[in-house]
Amino acid sequence: MNVPIKPLADRVVATKEEAQAKTAAGLYLPDNAKEKPVIAKVEAVGPKVKDIKPGDKIVYKEYSTTELKVNGVEYLLVKEEDVLAKLA
Repeated sequence: MNVPIKPLADRVVATKEEAQAKTAAGLYLPDNAKEKPVIAKVEAVGPKVKDIKPGDKIVYKEYSTTELKVNGVEYLLVKEEDVLAKLA
């Protein structure tokens, strides 16, 4: 994906993973019962980011991001310090 945002310093640009639409038992969830996703796919990283690279899946602090919509795609801007973990 060609990302139209170039992050600065220690910022990461990511896209949210979709919330699960059904449970493990196969029951479909209404929109208001879905958990907010805290997992995102990294699209681009700033020059001072050390441990994260594009393509990684990250867990981030839910309320410390900046949301931005460009060309119909919703992106998250996250500080590297607000990334809690990378998924294997």
